[in-house]
Amino acid sequence: MISLDESKKQSLIEAAKTASDKAYSPYSKFKVGAALLTKNGNIFSACNVENASYSLTSCAERNAVFQAVSVGEKDYIAIAIYVDSLLSFPPCGACRQVLVEFAHDMTVYIVNKTTVVETTLAALLPDKFTLHNE
Repeated sequence: MISLDESKKQSLIEAAKTASDKAYSPYSKFKVGAALLTKNGNIFSACNVENASYSLTSCAERNAVFQAVSVGEKDYIAIAIYVDSLLSFPPCGACRQVLVEFAHDMTVYIVNKTTVVETTLAALLPDKFTLHNE
């Protein structure tokens, strides 16, 4: 786990919070934003986009990863996930698996209106599926 200085951590959290404002969440009513920090120091932020056919919903975390990969960024050190709620939500299983593809030891900030929880992706997904599982 890489510990970010307070300024970088707050920038990442603010980017996630700003992204949550753009969420399309008419079904769950949970506006989620994610901000992904790359080893190059770039931040990619995205929101959740829901669909009436729930399985077609796309989480903020995966949207941020796909955005970063689409411009060639594949090395990540941290992600902040913000939900506009008093509840906290860690990344879903699908998002954990997508994130671990690129950085099994990244720092994860799970943020809501009042709380910031710092953990690692390794703690959230200890038995990950990898290429070595074939």
